[in-house]
Amino acid sequence: MVERTFTLTHAAGLHARPAALLVQTVQRFPGTEVLVRKGDREVSARSLLSVLSLGASQGDTITVRCEGPQEEEAMAAIARLVEGGFDG
Repeated sequence: MVERTFTLTHAAGLHARPAALLVQTVQRFPGTEVLVRKGDREVSARSLLSVLSLGASQGDTITVRCEGPQEEEAMAAIARLVEGGFDG
């Protein structure tokens, strides 16, 4: 299991397009569970509606946890996406 905390810098936070890009990235790693947590709420990163339900805004901190056969690769892809400002 790998876990990492990110601060959202994208102006829209984790809404609409950025959330969709996150879900699309996670879908590339079948068999690897990816969860996103904001505060006390944790959701599957495979579900767009679940990710949107976090209501994560610019400046919020989220924690991503990956577990499975491609956990390191999944976390690296997610880190590139988030740290790159969701430029896709």
